[in-house]
Amino acid sequence: MERIVLHVDMDAFYASVEQRDNPGLRGQPVIVGGQPSDRGVVAAASYEARQYGIRSAMPTARALKLCPHAQIIRGRMGYYREISHELRDLMRAYTDRVEPLSLDEAYLELTPTVADYDDAERVGHELKRRIRERTRLTSSVGIGPNKSVAKLASDHAKPDGFVVVRPHEVDAFLGPLSVGELSGVGSATEAKLREMGVFTVAELRERSLPQLTEAFGKWGADLYQRARGTDERPVNPDHDPKQLSRETTFAEDRRDVDDLLRVLDDLSQEVAEDLHAEGRRARTVQIKARYADFTTITRSVTLAEPIDDVDVIQEVARLLFQTRVQQREGGFRLLGVGVGNLRDGRSRQLPLFPELQASSATRLAHLRETLRRRLASDQG
Repeated sequence: MERIVLHVDMDAFYASVEQRDNPGLRGQPVIVGGQPSDRGVVAAASYEARQYGIRSAMPTARALKLCPHAQIIRGRMGYYREISHELRDLMRAYTDRVEPLSLDEAYLELTPTVADYDDAERVGHELKRRIRERTRLTSSVGIGPNKSVAKLASDHAKPDGFVVVRPHEVDAFLGPLSVGELSGVGSATEAKLREMGVFTVAELRERSLPQLTEAFGKWGADLYQRARGTDERPVNPDHDPKQLSRETTFAEDRRDVDDLLRVLDDLSQEVAEDLHAEGRRARTVQIKARYADFTTITRSVTLAEPIDDVDVIQEVARLLFQTRVQQREGGFRLLGVGVGNLRDGRSRQLPLFPELQASSATRLAHLRETLRRRLASDQG
């Protein structure tokens, strides 16, 4: 039978939760994120805030210039994760093949459990209804023959919408879209495509595979497939994670080092909150960086003892970026922070540095110096 994939995405999830729980915030521009004084960034913005041009990963200070009366709320990641677990339970009532992408979105492989697209549409509407009844939150649902098309469909459904793209409708659905709407196409790629005279997906389909690989390298082959709605990636059911990570893709490539370090701090904070919510500790800290030309690198270090301390994760992420990541003129389009070598957080955590029982500042200074020597030795 034809493959059927459903993508469900909660609408402005973090901000919607805060508006749900605080009636005074309803209808108001709400920013979930760090304070400008802490050089914070926007983790999520309500639809009222988005009308002012506010987007996730934007510095909070800039967001407040766009909308001075926006309400800034510090995120409650553990609480959002609890709601996310409720959402997963609802999804698994329809299929055991659920692949979470984040706390607020997931793919569902419906192929083995529905008879056809009409049946899938019934399931999608029922899932939306049950999510609203259980959580008093809205979601957007897209259904298509693969993951890429289903996600594009849900993007076009937002907010609180529902879009089905059957196999014979894929070309008509994709053709009019701007190339910038395709997954993975950032500002740099879109600008280069426009220089080539390519503005829509239909125009991108007119370019041959050799033309695209010559212009974009390996990424050109992905562009060729995505323009045709081809995506053979399976839906991978969630399982006990080997690592926890957070990342953000910038709307525009970033070069300012202080700004990038602030983003790493915020991502580290989210990872630490995820660790606490999962009851885990980690020995390995890793950062991920993607340059403007889509070159992607990872850098990591493994500590002597498992940790879940946000200060340590932030410090290690900063040191990895400062000592192991080369700066390039084009800047960065993505940054990420992850932790691996996970351990059960309920077991007793030995001191990271047993000889140091003084202040956390002293321990961090010792950690900084130890890691600097180690990273310098690795480079040598």
